[in-house]
Amino acid sequence: MAMENDSSVAEFFLTGLTNRPELQLPLFFLFLVNCTVTVVGNMSLIVLIFLNLHLHTPMYFFLFNLSFIDFCYSFVCTPKMLLCFVSERNIISFAGCMTQLFFFCFFVNAECFVLTAMAYDRYVAICQPLLYRVVMSPRVCSLLMLGSYLMGFAGAMAHTGCMIRLSFCDSNIMNHYMCDIFPLLQLSCSSTHVNGLVSSVAVGTVVIVSSLIIVISYALILYNILHMSSAKGWSKAMSTCGSHIVTVGLFYGFGLLTHVKTSSPGSVTQDKFFSVFCNFGVPMLNPLIYSLRNKDVKLALKRTLKRITN
Repeated sequence: MAMENDSSVAEFFLTGLTNRPELQLPLFFLFLVNCTVTVVGNMSLIVLIFLNLHLHTPMYFFLFNLSFIDFCYSFVCTPKMLLCFVSERNIISFAGCMTQLFFFCFFVNAECFVLTAMAYDRYVAICQPLLYRVVMSPRVCSLLMLGSYLMGFAGAMAHTGCMIRLSFCDSNIMNHYMCDIFPLLQLSCSSTHVNGLVSSVAVGTVVIVSSLIIVISYALILYNILHMSSAKGWSKAMSTCGSHIVTVGLFYGFGLLTHVKTSSPGSVTQDKFFSVFCNFGVPMLNPLIYSLRNKDVKLALKRTLKRITN
């Protein structure tokens, strides 16, 4: 993909999260801790799933990929964000901006479909337990993950390709801490109609398809749970879905709040606030959500620590 267009802008100036000097250093350490927890948490979950055979199941295969995406995603925005807090000139090159936009779109779209695959996996496990091993075979799981990454790649190519064709010849001051679609569109001096259309279609397709599958899956799960005669079975079904429901709620909730535009003067600040939770909070919380109340992960952690200490 070529990184050159008709733009006379070779770099963008990022205003960052805040322009208050007294907050720069505290925020630097806050996001440094966030990055450390995110990287360590997701890498730990990846290693645990890889090393423990009893976690080599479809559920943890999807969780492995979710942690891998969050681990990689933490390096898309965080390094530049940390530099913004300690640097006087928060500059990113045009090529760097397009690269950041591509990987941002890729990992966000891929995570949407991974969460969708996880919802389908829970539906099959609870509603069709006797056919679970047949339906969720290693081949099917691999195809679901391949499809998730391909859809993420296609979405990222569409967004980035449309952005590269624009001209940026007026202002290069971006009121954001990263290269996102809407802040970039606001800086363009050429028509953004096609970009807006592509963004609406691409984002709408991803959100509608994934959320529809998730909602249908959990509607069928709920219907099945309500007809369970065993309280133990009901409790087990809810425990296997609880972590995923929380993760989906956080991911889609903050994602929706980030992209809902208002005409109020503080809407830009609100967008940044919700964007921070979506981009930095969710990847950090996911490994905690899936490990704190998960007996299998706790058991795997104990076994791994025992191997290391012995």
